[in-house]
Amino acid sequence: MTVPHTNRLAREKSPYLLQHAHNPVDWFAWREEAFARARAENKPVFLSIGYATCHWCHVMERESFEDETIGAFLKAHFISIKVDREERPDVDKIYMTFVQSTTGGGGWPLNVFLTPERKPFFGGTYFPPAARPGYPSFLGLLQQVAELWRERKSEIVASAEELQARLELLTARDAPINLPLTPQTLRHAAQEFQAAYDPANGGFGGAPKFPQPAIPALVLRAAQRFGDAAAVKMVLHTCDAMAAGGLHDQLGGGFSRYAVDAEWGVPHFEKMLYDNAQLAQLYLDAFLVSGEGRHAEVARDILDYVLRDLTHPDGGFYSAEDADSEGHEGKFYCWTQAELAKLLSPEEFIVAANYFGITKDGNFVDHSHPAPLPGQNVLRAANPEVPPADVPLLAAAQAKMRTARARRLRPPLDDKILASWNGLMLGALARAAMVLDEEKYLAAAERNLQFIREKLWVPPAGGTSVPASQPGRSLAPPKAAGTLFHRWREGERDQVELLEDYAFQLDGVIQLHEATLAPPPLAFALELAEAMMAKFYDPAHGGFWQSRAGAADLILRVKDDYDGAEPSGNSVATLALLKLAALTGRDDFQQAAEATLQLAAQRLQSQPAAHATLLHALDFWLDEPCRVTLTGDTQAPEFHNLLHAAHSVYRPNTIIAGHADAVGIPPAPGKVTAQVCTGQTCQAPTHDAEQLRQQLRR
Repeated sequence: MTVPHTNRLAREKSPYLLQHAHNPVDWFAWREEAFARARAENKPVFLSIGYATCHWCHVMERESFEDETIGAFLKAHFISIKVDREERPDVDKIYMTFVQSTTGGGGWPLNVFLTPERKPFFGGTYFPPAARPGYPSFLGLLQQVAELWRERKSEIVASAEELQARLELLTARDAPINLPLTPQTLRHAAQEFQAAYDPANGGFGGAPKFPQPAIPALVLRAAQRFGDAAAVKMVLHTCDAMAAGGLHDQLGGGFSRYAVDAEWGVPHFEKMLYDNAQLAQLYLDAFLVSGEGRHAEVARDILDYVLRDLTHPDGGFYSAEDADSEGHEGKFYCWTQAELAKLLSPEEFIVAANYFGITKDGNFVDHSHPAPLPGQNVLRAANPEVPPADVPLLAAAQAKMRTARARRLRPPLDDKILASWNGLMLGALARAAMVLDEEKYLAAAERNLQFIREKLWVPPAGGTSVPASQPGRSLAPPKAAGTLFHRWREGERDQVELLEDYAFQLDGVIQLHEATLAPPPLAFALELAEAMMAKFYDPAHGGFWQSRAGAADLILRVKDDYDGAEPSGNSVATLALLKLAALTGRDDFQQAAEATLQLAAQRLQSQPAAHATLLHALDFWLDEPCRVTLTGDTQAPEFHNLLHAAHSVYRPNTIIAGHADAVGIPPAPGKVTAQVCTGQTCQAPTHDAEQLRQQLRR
């Protein structure tokens, strides 16, 4: 029996790195040990970045990193480093920016060649095992780079120095331009998005189609601000089309990362926590705007999937599920016509096959596999209008299909728990608890926050957050800021601190506070905000650094404000600080948010699609937020009814406060009371939930 290779990655916690622990490649993790070896042996560094549920990362591993010849060549001529981009998004950001700037494209796996001083000189994404038009073979590329390093090292080092200087200029965010921030910026962004709208299939842009929840959510915000009914229809159509497509898991709930086609029909099957958190928020928006129960059901469907399949027993949320199982992409999710005909009764089969669009030839082929499975069907609501008499048959068929699918081998689970992504889901659950009036979502949100505080948070030493009861003050931070680490898995946390962890958690905790009006979440939000300001804010130019000062393993310190599949830390931090400033009267939070908006002012106008979440913050900043203040017995049913009513109207620039954190509003004696104020203008206090809704709709 052959003993498998075991390399240094076997000592890591990242599921992605562990996937490579038995490659014949002599992998290092991202540590000084690797670069010291590169310097000592005078070798270039081969850096490969991916993530556990990345389909093409699996393909390249199977084709190249499991190849003995390639493994031996890498060991002889390179120091090879594997990085999980989800554990180290700060590392990924630097080298992805380099590859995008030098090749015009990017993606994962990301493969970059570095000097021993971590400076990149060449890179790309997927490289095939055999050369084909436009792509060198991976081994051939390695041979070329090794020869160039041997014969022309001084030129490569000089080129790397020059490329880093260009990279520093490309990522610089230290020269804010004093451009006005006006509603016109929002109008322009919304018009640009609407121009990209696909009237046939929904969505904003063509194939491949990513949900990009921040974009339709911004279009809804702008539609309310400018009274644009047509824009609302675009968003609701998009939500309906995504929910009906193969992007949406029609049996198990939740959404895959993106669709490869324009019709949302064939997904790239991995399911990410961050996508589902953002989509849950979008469908809550859609429900509040449309009043249609189908949008609420999709939000429930997403959250129930997460609670069932992506939740640690102690309350943390796992990161993702893979696209592949048993070596085939989508095998867990797809069905053949023959398989369904055998599983279902003839009557059930007819109804289910029509509803899901099942055909003998199928609608999906796994082109990345040398022997794709035949006749695979991705389920979608191809013919959603089901006659009433057939509804029980469809329900029976779906129940049988769920039971049968549960017996299949599930895709691998990426069970690391990230503070950042957990913050996104925390906020979605907390808001859903109020919008949908579902107690289980609030319980899950509170358990999740407890998990994060126990596993990843170290409270500030020698001080506590100052109560926020006096408006206009810039209150002194505690003697030492608390610490929020990035990743927890199998009882161990890492030692990485990132802006996105503090920002996403801050946003989620504020939403939890607004769902309960209990003091502890607000106190924790203050601790998070103070720590984030102390560790990441740039008081000289505005904006937040992605990583802490003094991170010796990075060649650059970047202010990441690009909203991709995940919102940027700067975007979420800005909106969260604006909300927290409105809740507490803290001028320092308001000023930091305003400076960050000003730093990005030019890019907000020229690149709205890359800054959609920051445009949400601009929308909030442009006007005095609407403030709903509740006073009275928080345990009374009337309090819950008013709090639910405050969350049940689509008015995104609203904050919901209790008397304990109210700024300048005296407590009302007697009954539970709600009051709606904007600036210095307040409507009459009310004890009636329906009247509160009417006031919020004005």
